[in-house]
This record gives sequence, structure tokens and C-alpha cells, in this order.
Amino acid sequence: MDKMKFRTEIEHIAWHKPIDYSSHIVTLGSCFAEHISRLFIERKFCVTAQPTGILFNPASIERSMRLMQTRHQITEQELIESDGRWLSYDFHSSFAGSSREEAMKNMQHAIDAGNEALQSATHLIITLGTAWVYRRRDNGAIVANCHKQPAACFSRELLDVEDICSSLRAIMEMFEDDVTVTISPVRHIGDGLVDNSLSKALLRVAIERVQREFATRLCYFPSYEILMDDLRDYRFYGDDLVHPSSQAVEYIGEKFFETATTPACQQVMQRVERIVTAANHRPMNPHSEQYRDFCQRQLQAIANIEGVDLSKEKAFFEQMLQINL
Repeated sequence: MDKMKFRTEIEHIAWHKPIDYSSHIVTLGSCFAEHISRLFIERKFCVTAQPTGILFNPASIERSMRLMQTRHQITEQELIESDGRWLSYDFHSSFAGSSREEAMKNMQHAIDAGNEALQSATHLIITLGTAWVYRRRDNGAIVANCHKQPAACFSRELLDVEDICSSLRAIMEMFEDDVTVTISPVRHIGDGLVDNSLSKALLRVAIERVQREFATRLCYFPSYEILMDDLRDYRFYGDDLVHPSSQAVEYIGEKFFETATTPACQQVMQRVERIVTAANHRPMNPHSEQYRDFCQRQLQAIANIEGVDLSKEKAFFEQMLQINL
């Protein structure tokens, strides 16, 4: 009798250049890119996450890449004022300032840091959220964030496949190493379910088309398909029924690490996770001999791992040994 199956799991995904602890990773894209970044950071990989903030559409991601690559100099003319805060349509609101000078400083620092990260990066991970964009009526520019400005300031448009392909090609030309593209499983219900489905389909077609052109260094990771077809249940969404639950994010992350890293790297990663978990554990009696032995074992485990920045954990256990004296 054949084994019963209750799920349709995603098949093995081909990967060009595995990620390991010597890799330098830059992530760009939607809020789901932040989840992926967090999983890397928790496991102590070298990651620069979202240098200019959350970016949902391909055109804005291309724009952000170009600003960083050319080390664009922010000018006052790029800023808008709203409720006493100075913002830019190219940046997330977290880079805003209470003065022009503060905002320009925040944004310029982001560009410079992004430029530096891209120069040393071995892997670029991009998460596309939507093909819907908002275009300024005054100058025709696509914005990364509307910053709650009046709707009359913008026209809402759907990028076509060639528009998306053009942005992806530009990104591939700006970054000459390995690129991974994924589609966010977050449902953009503000667009409506039908328009959200259309948007995701256009993104997927465009990625496939460009992937054929850059077959040796562009990978597609099926985050969207894992949630839609493998997990396929509302219990894997948050209370808003839009964002994936923490359990779903962890599951997708597991699939990503299984695909993107080598078995040797995964073994190191397991050792790192044990050390990080141990450092996050707070002892009932930090003055006991047993806890002193525990700290010494963790310090020895840290010493046995090369090429991973565990300085924070090392400092913690050394401090706890001092308390234990």
C-alpha cells in the first residue's frame, strides 16, 4: 500500500552558490525580507538588512540599488514635510527626521552603508511584494512609500511583465554576484484578492523570464508557493489573515537554509544556535558551581567555532563567570 500523503511539499530547489559563514549577504524588499534577515541574524550570519527600509515593488528596489551603487547625495529638494517630519518618497519613514538636516543625515548614512555592504556582498536576496505601484502626478516618479500623503497626489498603476523584467535586469547588471529572488507570501488585500493574485502572477512570470537570461547566478526561492501550496491553511497566518504566522516564517526559513547552505554549514549553524539559546537562558542560581561549569563549557564551544561572530555571547558568559566568583 502506498504511503498516505496529506501535504504537497515543494521539491528540491537548485542552488548555484551556497551560503556559508564566510558569505556577506544583503537583503532588499518587502516586510517578508525582514523575516528572512532576522533568521540569518539570529544564526550569526553576516547580513545587511534593508539598507533603505521596506520596499514593496521591483521599480523601487531597482531605484534603491541605484542610489546605493552610485552613492547618491541626498538634497533638500528630495524631501517632503508632513506633520513636522521630513521624509523622502524613496525611503521608509524610519529614516525621517524632525529637521531637513536630520533626515538628510539619516538617509545619506543609509545610502553609504548600503554602498559599502554591496561592495563586499557575495549574495543579494530580494523579496518582491507587489507589482502595483503609486506614481507621483507632479513628476511621474514611482514612490517606495506614499507616507500617507493625499491619494490625489498619486496614480495607482500595475507594472506589466516587461516593466518588472527591466527592473530585475537592471539589478542583475548592478550586482555581479549571486542573486536570489523570492515572492513575499504576504497577501496584499488592500489591493483586493483578485488584484493581489494578478500581481503575484506577473511577478512570477517576470522572474522566470529573467532567470533564463541569468541562469548561472539567479535563483528563485518559492516562499510564496510554500505558504500557498505546502502549508495551505489559515492556521499558518497571523490574526490579520494576511501575514504568515511565526511558525510559518520559521518553516519557510528551515526550507531556505536546507536549500541555500551546505551540510557542513548546517552543522556549524546548529552549534551556533545552541550557544545563542544558552546565552538567552537566565539561570535560577548564577552563583552555583553547576552554572559556572555551564559557562565554561559554552566558552569552550565558542572557542571551537571559527569564522562566526559570537563576541556578544562570549562577553555574556565571561561576565557571568565574574558574577560567579
